[in-house]
Amino acid sequence: MASGEDKVKWIGRILAGAAMLLAALPLPAGTAPLPPVRILLFAGPKQHGPPGRHEYEKDLREIAWMLEHSGANRMVRAQVIVGEKPRDLALLEQADAIVIDGNGDWLKRETGALFPQYAQTDGLNYDAETTAALTAFDALLKRRKTGLVVYHYTMFVDNRAGRIWLSNWLGGAWIPYVSHNPVDTWAIRPSGAKHPILNGVKPWTPREEMYARYFLPDNPGRTLLLTAKPASAANGSGGPVAWAYQRPDGGRSMVWGGNDFHDNMHLFPQQRRFLVNGILWAAGVEVPRGGANDQMPPEY
Repeated sequence: MASGEDKVKWIGRILAGAAMLLAALPLPAGTAPLPPVRILLFAGPKQHGPPGRHEYEKDLREIAWMLEHSGANRMVRAQVIVGEKPRDLALLEQADAIVIDGNGDWLKRETGALFPQYAQTDGLNYDAETTAALTAFDALLKRRKTGLVVYHYTMFVDNRAGRIWLSNWLGGAWIPYVSHNPVDTWAIRPSGAKHPILNGVKPWTPREEMYARYFLPDNPGRTLLLTAKPASAANGSGGPVAWAYQRPDGGRSMVWGGNDFHDNMHLFPQQRRFLVNGILWAAGVEVPRGGANDQMPPEY
């Protein structure tokens, strides 16, 4: 006999299939179909951590597959780019949301996801070329109200100017050597906020290197999504590890402190659903009432 959880999953699949069938039905005469939602996922080069950790490309290729099979009421097209963040704004112009999972600016030998490495700067500002590229990126986000989603190590930015850019885009920052990122078993819980990203999301408890203890000044545009408590008291009492941010320009951003251990993408359907919900919301897509499909993606 199927368990209650199996029945819920079975019903969810039926509803998702029905939604896809309805989306495929012909539209009334004179009604133009909505264009596909376009998600650009930028995976930084893997230059950090042993196999199975910081697997940016694997994580984002699996998330891209899940986005295209999310059960959303609009068609989603997801593209993964590996390497340095593209400076070709013509490509970025096509995105309804940009997802970034890559390196921070900590180690000189690495390639930063958004910013030059700290050792290549004066620690306070960037050179004229970098500043111009960041200014253009900022203008694009504001003009198109492009969603922005950032994970884990991407938040490690020691340069002062970089932290200001991130804070403006995301509504908060992770401060190197003040914030922390211990490896532990984390009890992750939804905050209780009434937010679409939390549709269908329940607690889960992974082993993870969790970015936590963020700098979160008062901001009415920010909504706390997840809190997490580490098993070891030596790692603190826990706190916020994910939030959504309604930017002043009208765009949407989301931050998630996990995504270090690649296996968690396969072990925890709650994590898969949460991440896909977050990207759909950032892109301006209605999140399914019960949450996005959480089926296992292919292994890349």
